[in-house]
Amino acid sequence: MTNTQPGWELYRSFLAVVREGSLSGAARALDITQPTVGRHIDALEQALGIALFTRSQTGLNATEGALALVPHAEAMAAAAEALQRAASGEAEEDRGTVRITASEIIGTEVLPPILAAFHEQHPRIAVELLLSNRAEDLLRRDADIAVRMVRPTQAALVAKKIGTIHLGLHAHPSYIEKHGAPKSVEEITSHPIIGFDREPSVRRLEGLGIPISRDLFAFRCDSDVAQYAAQRAGFGLGFCQIALAKRDGLVPILPGLIGFQLDVWVAMHEDLKTSRRMRLMFDHLGAHIAAYIASENR
Repeated sequence: MTNTQPGWELYRSFLAVVREGSLSGAARALDITQPTVGRHIDALEQALGIALFTRSQTGLNATEGALALVPHAEAMAAAAEALQRAASGEAEEDRGTVRITASEIIGTEVLPPILAAFHEQHPRIAVELLLSNRAEDLLRRDADIAVRMVRPTQAALVAKKIGTIHLGLHAHPSYIEKHGAPKSVEEITSHPIIGFDREPSVRRLEGLGIPISRDLFAFRCDSDVAQYAAQRAGFGLGFCQIALAKRDGLVPILPGLIGFQLDVWVAMHEDLKTSRRMRLMFDHLGAHIAAYIASENR
């Protein structure tokens, strides 16, 4: 092993290859060329004197030595992100960048007007939005603040419960006009149902004695946004947030009998508490999402 100390750019490429499983995937994630990623991995292996990856039919597999490095590389990534965010705006000024992560539906149907209102108040703060359901986004520093439908459990996060969103089975008025609405739970399966393709969704109908499988659905897609678009187009029955259904004029199906609820949490890494722009966004999201939830009852 040489005395040369590898720089962060080498570990950055290493971490991307571990996460993506290939040089090409890492290159896309980092927005650099594949040969550059390859040179970084070769240089890191030479500097450390160990093999980091083995090739397989599915891509590159990290060796035991590489896996031992991952926690340290993650720490370096967190430090690099913290430096970048500190440089993007003074801690006590309302300028810089705030990166938010949220699910597809929250990010596309709920947050846009909330973020537009924030921008009107704080035009010097740039907003980035990552649509993802991964709970580890904040710990990996992929985002600063997360809006989640499950309580964050990581000790390093500051989390606040905003309220509870209720969901129910709905259909577009055009569908009801053509096909009618089911009058009982048993009649539900005689209608086209919108649901998942490859990724099993929440078992929303199992409690009613309706077995859940891919074959149950007439429209199959793993995108919640696409499912909701099909619902609004009159394809069939689907689950959605009651507040969205009221906004878009959808008709509830067997209200009070079929439905479920999800708690809404806003969370951020505890290291960001001293940043003014993070606190401004955290508080803004909490207040406006609470107002959105209250719209269920209006």
